[in-house]
Amino acid sequence: MAPIDSAPIDPNAPLKKKPVSYKNLALGAALNLFEVSTLGQPFEVVKTQLAANRGQSMAEALKTIYSRGGVLGFYQGLIPWAWIEGATKGAVLLFTASEFEYRSRAAGASPFLAGIIGGMTGGIAQAYSTMGFCTFMKTVEVTRHKSGAQESTFKIAADIFKREGIAGINKGVNAVAVRQCTNWASRFGITRFTQESIVRMRHGKDADVSRASSLDKAMASITGGALSCWNQPIEVIRVEMQSQVKAEGRPDKMSIATASKWIYKNNGVKGFYRGVLPRIGLGAWQTLCMVALGDYFRQLFGTN
Repeated sequence: MAPIDSAPIDPNAPLKKKPVSYKNLALGAALNLFEVSTLGQPFEVVKTQLAANRGQSMAEALKTIYSRGGVLGFYQGLIPWAWIEGATKGAVLLFTASEFEYRSRAAGASPFLAGIIGGMTGGIAQAYSTMGFCTFMKTVEVTRHKSGAQESTFKIAADIFKREGIAGINKGVNAVAVRQCTNWASRFGITRFTQESIVRMRHGKDADVSRASSLDKAMASITGGALSCWNQPIEVIRVEMQSQVKAEGRPDKMSIATASKWIYKNNGVKGFYRGVLPRIGLGAWQTLCMVALGDYFRQLFGTN
């Protein structure tokens, strides 16, 4: 999900190669774990419930989730899958985004364009390295029908691996990669544009973005996170590919194309936007934690 070193680049900063900071890796993991352990996982569970059960209203989805364990039902999949994902994806994203951002600037790209390229490539690397499997298992946890034996998701993962191999436990990874790529390209770009706009509105059209206050960065991050949810159809397709909900006529093995056809056949165009409201909340919270708070703590610990 969220890039660790995602604060806008100072256009006047000298272009030089910096080694990846181990402090940044630890900080990124900590912020990711904080994000998902607070509001992140409840938003994720509600979003997934609605995307997988597209006939449910918001009230019905909340009631269903609550029936699975009360308040704890909103944290299904947190331990271990969301924690594993949160503790690993930040490091992958930081390394990849930093490398591509630097090389893009060295090739002559503007800081704005280089940031988008870094976000895109970091999101793709994140998806194929750790997020595919973890996202699949979180979706399994939310969408499976609990058996009398109360099978653990570890057992379900092992059974799927025996039947289908690596591909089986990475169902929907291509959709995850498309989502992450477009997510972070949007979040980098929209957050950067919004932050610059806020600064210029407050201090004049020639004001430097470095004058942005913490509140400016927080507002820009929330805006960038919320508006990046334009790609909700990709997320619904991803959930459908990974879902354990059974339905008559539903293909056993789905590609992005077959999942799209299935969703449209059963729910029409509006089916592609199920779960968008909790995802807006999730996007805003993720970006606030990883961009605004990340920028604050990196400055505090001197790891910029």
